[in-house]
Amino acid sequence: MKNKIKLKRYLVKTLLISICLLVVFLAINIYEYHVYNKNFNNKLSLIVNALQQKYSNLSEKEIIEILNSENDTDSIIFEKYGIDVKNKSIVIQNDIYYHRFLLLNILFMAISLVIILVIFMMYNRQKEKDIGDITKYIEEINKKNYELNIDSMSEDELSILKNEIYKTTIMLKESAEISNLDKLNLKKSLEDISHQIKTPLTSILVMLDNLIDDSNMDTATRNDFIKDIKREVTNINFLVQAILKLSKFDANTIHFIEEERKIKEIIDESVKNVLALCDLKNIVIKVNGNEKAKIKCDSKWQIEAITNILKNCIEHSKENQKIIVSYEQNSVYSMIEIKDFGKGISKKDLPHIFERFYKGENASPESIGIGLALSKTIIEQDNGSISVDSDETGTKFIIKYYKL
Repeated sequence: MKNKIKLKRYLVKTLLISICLLVVFLAINIYEYHVYNKNFNNKLSLIVNALQQKYSNLSEKEIIEILNSENDTDSIIFEKYGIDVKNKSIVIQNDIYYHRFLLLNILFMAISLVIILVIFMMYNRQKEKDIGDITKYIEEINKKNYELNIDSMSEDELSILKNEIYKTTIMLKESAEISNLDKLNLKKSLEDISHQIKTPLTSILVMLDNLIDDSNMDTATRNDFIKDIKREVTNINFLVQAILKLSKFDANTIHFIEEERKIKEIIDESVKNVLALCDLKNIVIKVNGNEKAKIKCDSKWQIEAITNILKNCIEHSKENQKIIVSYEQNSVYSMIEIKDFGKGISKKDLPHIFERFYKGENASPESIGIGLALSKTIIEQDNGSISVDSDETGTKFIIKYYKL
């Protein structure tokens, strides 16, 4: 906005000065013409009076007709007296005024040229100043200083460049902030990963040491140690796989292949993945909904997401309980609800359950705290959302896949 205002000021000043110079120039020419006419007419008046006094029979009308005649007369009579009518005026005083006005016009043109040069130099000086400012801004950007006041400049021709620099500055600032945030997140993630892997590895080493040190260990105890080691290795494997998947999402290297699939098919595949866990606690999963309902998604990843949610529900459920999965569809979205009747999630844990490596107070010792974070990432990647309601009677996950 400042650019346009100052540009208008330059244009208005230039236009006003040009008009003033033009008016002065016209005034000088009109005055010059008036002086010439006055001198010439005065001389003619003297000639007419002299003729009338000497030749009384010569009327004024005849004299006026001669003066207004369009016929050219021979100039030999003036040449006798050294008057060159082609280069000089017959009226000598007009020649004097001519040189005076010529000098005045030259002086006026010189003054006009100086004024125009001053305006141009002022304009160019401002332009050079703004270019210098832009150079300084770029130097500051190279120093990673993004707190710049680019709008303070006022050069119209550089407005596009300034706007682009401003956009670049904002983009670099955001990139720097994102980069710093990514570094902090990476640091935190590495700390969490280190902590998560350290615990099962320590357990494995302790159990292996026991197996090695006690060669006479009874078979039952040895088998228990082996089962525990297998469980810890499985947990580590799941953790590594989940971290690899999340890192791929963070790096935007995963491309979803969207296709229309029935919601029931996705849920049935997810249920199959957790049947073994259900058998251990004698948990029944009931599914109901409109079997014709469909969603457009990457079914492979959505099965992964729902499987992780079902695992969480099984983890928080007691033995001989049930989990209800229901789904429906409307003109805006398709919805899946997964409800368990377990211990529920405490109010202080509820806002954090989708955070990576977060483990609530009711989480089992085997919980890694990454499954729900992965589910949320997958669902949101497929234009969906996930929320949770929980109390002492159980927990309900609500997944919505939006059509637009």
